[in-house]
Amino acid sequence: MQNEELFEEIDVSESITQKHLGLSLKKFFFLLSIVVILGIYLGVLLYGTSSLEILLDLQDYHVYLYDEVSRLKHLNAELQREYFELKEISAQ
Repeated sequence: MQNEELFEEIDVSESITQKHLGLSLKKFFFLLSIVVILGIYLGVLLYGTSSLEILLDLQDYHVYLYDEVSRLKHLNAELQREYFELKEISAQ
């Protein structure tokens, strides 16, 4: 008799999410939508037009340009030195 009373008290109308996750269907969809929205946001943040990947590429390009400017300044100084040496030789 007691076993039957215990089985009668069990609510068989629980949804699948209540049985397996302990959440009501409404809470489950709410949490699922938050997870999906955060996933989309992180995807845009990492791979969008103003993303972390583009920022890192621009930083690498900045370093490349800085090195290129230094190399060209050094080349310019050498060429100016050579020019002035040739100018002195031709003046004599």
